[in-house]
Amino acid sequence: MTLKNRFLSLLAAAAVGVLFFTSSASAAVEGNDDCLMCHGQKDTDSPFVDGKAFGASIHGRNLCVSCHQDAKEIPHPKKLSPVACARCHRLESQIYRDSDHGRAVAAGRTDAAACKDCHGHSHTLLNSRHPDSPVNRKNIPATCATCHGKPDTTINDHLTERKPVETYDATVHGVAFRLGRLNAAVCSDCHGTHDLHGSANAASRVNRAQIPETCGRCHANVLSVYKQSIHGQAMAHGIKESPVCTDCHGEHTIRSTEDPASSVSRGAVTKTCSGCHESERIVTKFGLPAGRLKSYMDTYHGMASKRGDLRVANCASCHGWHDVLPSKDPRSSVNSANLSNTCSQCHSGAQVTLTSGRIHSGKETRPPFWILFFRWFYRILIPLTLGAMILHTLLDFVRKLLHPLPSPHAHELSVLRLNVNERLQHAVLSLTFIVLAYSGFSLEFSGAWWTAPFQWLGGEEARKGLHRWTALVFIITGAWHVGYMLFTRRGLFLWRIRLRPRFRDLVEPIQLTLYNMGLRKERPSLRYPSYIERAEYWALLWGSVIMIITGALLVFNDLTLKHAPLWVPELATLIHTYEAILACLSMLVWHAYWTVFDPAVYPMNWAWITGRLRRRFRSHLPNDSMRKITRSHFFSLSLL
Repeated sequence: MTLKNRFLSLLAAAAVGVLFFTSSASAAVEGNDDCLMCHGQKDTDSPFVDGKAFGASIHGRNLCVSCHQDAKEIPHPKKLSPVACARCHRLESQIYRDSDHGRAVAAGRTDAAACKDCHGHSHTLLNSRHPDSPVNRKNIPATCATCHGKPDTTINDHLTERKPVETYDATVHGVAFRLGRLNAAVCSDCHGTHDLHGSANAASRVNRAQIPETCGRCHANVLSVYKQSIHGQAMAHGIKESPVCTDCHGEHTIRSTEDPASSVSRGAVTKTCSGCHESERIVTKFGLPAGRLKSYMDTYHGMASKRGDLRVANCASCHGWHDVLPSKDPRSSVNSANLSNTCSQCHSGAQVTLTSGRIHSGKETRPPFWILFFRWFYRILIPLTLGAMILHTLLDFVRKLLHPLPSPHAHELSVLRLNVNERLQHAVLSLTFIVLAYSGFSLEFSGAWWTAPFQWLGGEEARKGLHRWTALVFIITGAWHVGYMLFTRRGLFLWRIRLRPRFRDLVEPIQLTLYNMGLRKERPSLRYPSYIERAEYWALLWGSVIMIITGALLVFNDLTLKHAPLWVPELATLIHTYEAILACLSMLVWHAYWTVFDPAVYPMNWAWITGRLRRRFRSHLPNDSMRKITRSHFFSLSLL
């Protein structure tokens, strides 16, 4: 202790001694100056109180003895009783005692928050409106962080959020607060102040039953809408499974709806809704329609959303956000009377004809007749067609393996099959077919590994753009082919003479099948083009027309929805998908066999490159006779 401090201590002791010896009893404290004679000096044995700071505090007008009641006389006992804030703040103290903090303090938890941990020391305590007060609105997060922001503390072990301060900082509230928006929610807005409780406590502001009212303190308009919704009404009737604000938006994960990480962003809201509506327990308990997610994902909206298209309709686009109502409610956005207005938000001009279709394909909504008809039509047609193709080609393959070519008496014939113009048409058709199949099925199977290139190129927009532009090239190629067939000499010859369906096209496949099964001695003479080529040509032509019509209905969906019932685009989607499946599988089974795997042309029919058709024939005639037959048989083809 310095000489100066010793002098001050002696001076204070002398003053106390004077008071002691000039009175027969201890002297009563008349003002704060009496206390500051000792406590206003630094580096003494008495606790130091900054008189200036105390005078500026919210307690500055109070007497010291109003808090330190056992120090009303000088000298006072060396050890004073703890200060009880409850003597003045009776109501706040009563509320605090019942809070989690108060109960923890009463249980002896030294790390639990007491009055001074939040408000600051009583000698320097400031009004909450003062910008320097620890409980001023702009300081609340930092004040709570003194306990809950420590990385090595055990305080957060019993909390559902182990890093509450860190997670809050990333929320939309925390971000707004850091940007200076003091009206953004802080800790005490949600959790309370003196009445803070854990979420399991029914009195807690963050208890499920209290969440809407808590959030409604700031979001009053949203609360009023929510209360009218099916979710709000169910919650008001005590149905605890009904979603509240935090079930959709999160707690310490609340983010802006524009943030991709938000649980209610356009890319995530479907998953959020399905958390309840795909729960077997909830669906069964409340009799909700099952399979809603699947029926949505089966639509173009669902498939496109999987590919990352954030513009397509999601659950909230149709059903609403806070104003979700059952479809039977006349106020519901999916009520039949309001459906056209709801759909027209995206599809301009959508009319009331939309009410004649289905959005979801649940069991409670029977599909229209044409949907059912064509669904079963293709489910029967595709297996039967492919089964017949597989059986037909397999029998031919086995027969040729048992009787391999060439033989000692085999002859190879070479004729012109495709000229340059036709080879160009075939090349463009092949390329567009492959691209259309790849880009089309990438929508249906968006999670498959082979669809990854579209994610690299821009997601659904890239896939959709490629598919539609390729479809345009496909249509132009079709127009090119029609013009070629109608306005060129070779085209007219092929159209009138070679490609017209004939009665023998029904007989020849039966004869060839019987021959390949060993039930017929002679192989039928299949003159080019045979039923093999004609069947493939007319199937391609017919399938192309169907794909173009159904594709146009889907591309120009606004026009379709304006003039046609809702089941029309649904039917177009169904037919477009099934036709694509049938076309691709037919190419793999039929076209691939006769142009590649057929032993008569293996390893490949090179006509698509060279233009010349080569066939091997088995004959017991002399070579000269065979040449004459060859010239006569293929004379017309060689002229083309």
